[in-house]
Amino acid sequence: MSEQPRRPRKPGKPYRRPQKDPVRILAFEALRAVDERDAYANLVLPPLLRKARERDDFDARDAALATELVYGTLRRQGTYDAIIADCVDRPLREVDPPVLDVLGLGVHQLLGTRIPSHAAVSATVELARVVLGDGRAKFVNAVLRKVARDDLDGWLERVAPPYDEDPEDHLAVVHSHPRWVVSALWDSLGGGRSGVEELLAADNERPEVTLVARPGRATADELLGEEAAVPGRWSPYAVRLSEGGEPGAVDAVRENRAGVQDEGSQLVALALANAPLDGPDRRWLDGCAGPGGKAALLGALAAERGAFLLASEKQPHRAGLVAQALDGNPGPYQVIAADGTRPAWRPGSFDRVLVDVPCTGLGALRRRPEARWRRRPEDLDGFAPLQRGLLRSALEAVRVGGVVGYATCSPHLAETRAVVADVLKQFPDGELVDARPLLPGVPGLGEGPDVQLWPHVHGTDAMYLALIRRTA
Repeated sequence: MSEQPRRPRKPGKPYRRPQKDPVRILAFEALRAVDERDAYANLVLPPLLRKARERDDFDARDAALATELVYGTLRRQGTYDAIIADCVDRPLREVDPPVLDVLGLGVHQLLGTRIPSHAAVSATVELARVVLGDGRAKFVNAVLRKVARDDLDGWLERVAPPYDEDPEDHLAVVHSHPRWVVSALWDSLGGGRSGVEELLAADNERPEVTLVARPGRATADELLGEEAAVPGRWSPYAVRLSEGGEPGAVDAVRENRAGVQDEGSQLVALALANAPLDGPDRRWLDGCAGPGGKAALLGALAAERGAFLLASEKQPHRAGLVAQALDGNPGPYQVIAADGTRPAWRPGSFDRVLVDVPCTGLGALRRRPEARWRRRPEDLDGFAPLQRGLLRSALEAVRVGGVVGYATCSPHLAETRAVVADVLKQFPDGELVDARPLLPGVPGLGEGPDVQLWPHVHGTDAMYLALIRRTA
C-alpha cells in the first residue's frame, strides 16, 4: 500500500475542515520531538502538558490519555512497526517518519487501549488530516482499517516468528525489544523462557512514581499523607504514588525535602552508606553525581553522621542540577564540575565513594522506552573505557579500609561484572564486599557478592551494585 497523492475535490462537494484534537496533537508533537531531536519523552512531555493545562479544554483525563498514547506507542514501537509493515507494500524506511508516528498512535489505540476501533480509526485519521494533510490521511485510514481486522494476539501470531524456530526474534517482536537487547538481558538474567518473558513484559509496564523522603528533612510518614500514597517495598524512605499523581503537587517535593527517585537507586545509596568501614567515616564522594538524586540522599545520610559530601559531575549543566538537588541539605557538602577520571582530589581522601557510571540505560527501559531503539551493541564499546576509568579512579580516591560502590542502571554483563572483574585484576588492593546483607528484606539477590535488581522481581529499575573495600 502506498501513500496516496492529494486528489482534487469533486465539484460541488463541500470541504469539511479536520477537527483538531488537542490530546492527539500533543501526543504527536511529543513523538516528533523524540524522533527528530533524540529527546526523551520524560523530558519532552511534562512541559507540553503544563502548557496544555493552561487551556480550559484540557483536563487531567486528557493529560492521562496523552501520556498513555506517547508512552504506549514508544514501548510497543517494535511490535507495531512489524504489524504496520505487514499492511504496506514497501519497506518502512520509505514511509515518512511523521506518517509512521501517526500510524503508531493509531495502532496503539486499536491494539493497546480500550478505545473502540471505529473511534480509534476516525480520531487518528482526523489527526492525520491536521498534521499530514488530506492525501496522506487517506493512506493512514487504509492502513488502520487493515490493522483493525484483528486483535493484538492475532497479529502477533502472524508477524512474530515461532518461538521454536527463533526464540530471540520471537520475543523481540512479541515484547517490542531489539533482538540484541533480548539476547543481552537473557544472558544477564540466566534461566529459561519464563524469566526473560517476565522481564521483557515488565519493561513495557508503566512504572509507579516513587518518592524519596530525604532523611532529616522529611519522613515517609509525611509523604504517606498524600493521596493514593503507599509505602515503598524495600527502602525505608520510599513512598509510591500508586495512581500516578503529580510529584510537583507534593509540598515536600516543592520544598526540596523529598524528590522523585526509583527505589533501586535508593537501595544503591543506602547500601553504600551502611557498608561497614575500618576506621573513620567523615568524608564521602559521589564521583558521577548528575543529575543529583543519589547525591541528595547521600548528602542527607552523611549529614546525620556529621560527614562531608563532595558531589562531582563532569558536565557543568548537570552539576547545576546536582546543586539544586542538594540545596538545603543540613550537613556540609560541596558540588564541583570535574572529570572523575582526572580527579580534583588527592588519592585516599575519602571513606566512602559512589560511582554511578554512564551506561546504556538498559535497566530503565520502563521509564525511557525510546532508549531501546536508540542504543546499539557498539555503544558498549564506547562506554567501556569510561566505566573502567571511573572505577579505577574511585578505588584510588578511597582510603585503605574505605568502600567504593560501583553502580550502573544496566544489567548488561559487559557493563557490570565484566567491568568490576577487569579493574580488580589491575587493582589487587580491592576486595568485593557482600552487598546482599545491606539490602535487608530484599529477596532474589542471587549468589552475590554483587547485587542485580530487576523490574519483574523487585519492581525497581535494573540497578547493579558492587561494593569494593580497599585493603592496602
